[in-house]
Amino acid sequence: METEIELKFFVSPEFSSQLLRKIAALKILQQSRRALGNVYFDTPDQILRQHDIGLRIRRFDDVFVQTLKTAGRVVAGLHQRPEYNAETTGTTPELMLHPADAWPEGFEIAQVQQQLNPLFSTDFVRQQWLVAMPDGSQVELAFDQGDVKANGKTFPICEVELELKSGQTDALFTLARELCTEGGMRLGNLSKAARGYRLAADYAGDQVKPLSSVPLGEQDNVETVFVKTLEHALGHWHYHEQIFAERQEQAALDQIQQALGLLRQTFVTFGGMIPRRASALLRQELQWLEGELDWLAESAGLGDLLAEKGYALRKLDCRKALIKQIEAHRDDLPAPEDTLLLIESARYCGLLLDLSRWILSRGWQPFLDDKARHRLAEPVKGFADTMLARSWQELQDVFPTERQLNRIDYLDQHPRLLRNLMSGLSFAELYDADKRQTFRMPWLDLLQGIDDLRQLEPIRALIPLQADDEDRRQMEKWLQRKEESLIHAMDQTRQMGIDLSPYWP
Repeated sequence: METEIELKFFVSPEFSSQLLRKIAALKILQQSRRALGNVYFDTPDQILRQHDIGLRIRRFDDVFVQTLKTAGRVVAGLHQRPEYNAETTGTTPELMLHPADAWPEGFEIAQVQQQLNPLFSTDFVRQQWLVAMPDGSQVELAFDQGDVKANGKTFPICEVELELKSGQTDALFTLARELCTEGGMRLGNLSKAARGYRLAADYAGDQVKPLSSVPLGEQDNVETVFVKTLEHALGHWHYHEQIFAERQEQAALDQIQQALGLLRQTFVTFGGMIPRRASALLRQELQWLEGELDWLAESAGLGDLLAEKGYALRKLDCRKALIKQIEAHRDDLPAPEDTLLLIESARYCGLLLDLSRWILSRGWQPFLDDKARHRLAEPVKGFADTMLARSWQELQDVFPTERQLNRIDYLDQHPRLLRNLMSGLSFAELYDADKRQTFRMPWLDLLQGIDDLRQLEPIRALIPLQADDEDRRQMEKWLQRKEESLIHAMDQTRQMGIDLSPYWP
């Protein structure tokens, strides 16, 4: 049994010329080019897939190799999976070729053997180089071009894989950083097998999902929760990046923005133990990327105003002119192709690589003193109680019931409220779900109210541009009514939130 450790990247066919230029500067120990044919197998009810197992037979030249890959781990494109290989004599799988301990406990090997059928195939040409890295590690670099085939349908394969053959995992990131300096690479978390299963099932792709709480337990220590939170946010980001790459849904970008918010807030939440200098460059790059996506809220607001042919503006006499102005403004915002270029850029790819490397190598540990190490090793529950209490006090300070808040007050506190709600996601699983949800609900409603308030800002900006005085007055009155209604509801929600008892400790 081997543990396959590799980075995968999706690239375009044109990337080959860029890749060859990069390879010319590397120390190459071996190189080859061969055509690979692969058939993947499963049962009609996909019992292997249910256990996150991949089974294939690969043919190259006159050799057949059966490979079993079992459940592993993916962090920002770094795949770690146990792998079992055995030579065989043809394209009929034989499960007994693999050791008994490779299978999940209670797995009915003989029964599954009888039900196996070919499900899909992958055929591609692999150009391969064995690279000697400066630290003595050896990395296999592969460039694959071909197709996934299932039920008469095909899907193109064009990707780069870096697999660690010997040495340190860090060597993968070093080489990847060198390859991505000109852009054109996107970290991939979908294997060829995953794409084959999708094609066989005629699967349209994953759906956008909200950012959930971090899975953890009371026995986790503080450092474990820090790592789990970072990986949770990174996984959410990468999941939605794939959706956007496939379908260009803005809702997927909204979720990437949420993941970025959780990452940045995690550095703040644990900042009392992990020095800021340990994550300075990462936080700087995360802030850059958030800036690249700061148009999303405005785009969402414009979309709501234009929905159903501008139904929200139906009471305004200048509705038709306003719709044209709003459409022109929306057209000035980044287009999907602009964002696709962003997620294939060198800086974006470098950020993902650096963040993944930092998490996997525990890049903060050299910056810790003995006191911080001790605190990070403590059970998380006490730390969580303390941080949630601080967050709660901050909300009480900025949303006091005795003070009347206006539009500017609410808009100014949007980032703070979002950060506090993000903090709760790190520790949510430590507490009773019903009590937690009851406590958070008014604050989530308040956040939505502020978002609704922000979506009126484009109309405010358009008022001075109207040539007719009556149109301007009508728009101002319309805007005032909308804002007063929202602020009244938000004031009530704020009061409800302040009156609730915390769900901790």
